[in-house]
Amino acid sequence: MERETQMVTDDEAMGRAIALAARGLGTTSPNPVVGCVLLSAEGEVVGEGFHAYAGGPHAEIVALAQAGERARGGTAVVTLEPCNHTGRTGPCAQALINAGIVRVVIAVDDPTPVAAGGAATLRDAGVRVETGVGRAPAEEGNVAWLTAVRRGRPYVTWKYAATLDGRSAAADGTSQWITSAPARSDVHKLRSAVDAIVAGVGTIIADDPQLTVRDLRDGSLAIKQPWRVVVDSSGRTPATARIRDQAAPTWIATAAEVGTGPDGRVDLAALLTELYARGVRAVLLEGGPTLAGGFLAAGLVDKVVGYIAPKMLGAGQPSLVGAGVTTIAEAIELDLIDIARVGPDLRFTASLRAKEA
Repeated sequence: MERETQMVTDDEAMGRAIALAARGLGTTSPNPVVGCVLLSAEGEVVGEGFHAYAGGPHAEIVALAQAGERARGGTAVVTLEPCNHTGRTGPCAQALINAGIVRVVIAVDDPTPVAAGGAATLRDAGVRVETGVGRAPAEEGNVAWLTAVRRGRPYVTWKYAATLDGRSAAADGTSQWITSAPARSDVHKLRSAVDAIVAGVGTIIADDPQLTVRDLRDGSLAIKQPWRVVVDSSGRTPATARIRDQAAPTWIATAAEVGTGPDGRVDLAALLTELYARGVRAVLLEGGPTLAGGFLAAGLVDKVVGYIAPKMLGAGQPSLVGAGVTTIAEAIELDLIDIARVGPDLRFTASLRAKEA
């Protein structure tokens, strides 16, 4: 009995491609996350792929290998414009042409000069190209990489935990644990999706964190570890600090090495420029309140993820210090993206609202 063909629309295929791309978060830098779905001439899914790690096969190549001859005469639905250059892998645009693909649907144009031009190459070969399908969700799924390459600095997410009255530590300095175990597990998911975790030397001295990604099932270290970066203007990181172990690549960034900013401390913009040069595209800023204030005052934070515990301390260290705000008119305004309950805590995610000119 002949099998019934399951037709798939462009929008459905793009939704699947975006979901596939997300599997590469945290492992592809300095490359983007990309997903690809191949449809036969009849509109049936014949191949899927995503870019899993830098230097590995691109999403289109994985999908083509899966589809084989079934790709000929079909459509490629891809979250990012197929690359047009030869790096550690060959150009995907030419691979699609060679495979006999006759139509390519692209969500987002590639903003990098070295890799862009794939759409033009495809059109020159007679392939029909449509762009902008699913652009908004595809941009959101790849927001860190896209923002980084457009600005020349990593995308920065500030993560913090606080009580309902905004305290990150009690009056005696204790801070473990403000939030619940489910919230702390959630933070490991955030860490697993970035290339570097940044903390200030004050946090290192006070809490001696390891700043690694632990497996969410058994607490062991994950295989892929992001950079650990300590912002330490004068080199005060203790020799015995856990940050100095061999669990993950680590950089103690001093003012003497990075440069000095207006406040006499590490130049934060220069720090991000150096991290970008080292292949870092997404940064998780974890602590402490003074360092977060410095990043916010310099306009270097792109997103905020806050974990709010249903507790009140009445005194103690605030969650944010020195963000350059002196009056209510200068308040840093946020646009809420998501609010969710994580165990007994609330997690909110927000982007920073652009200042009006």
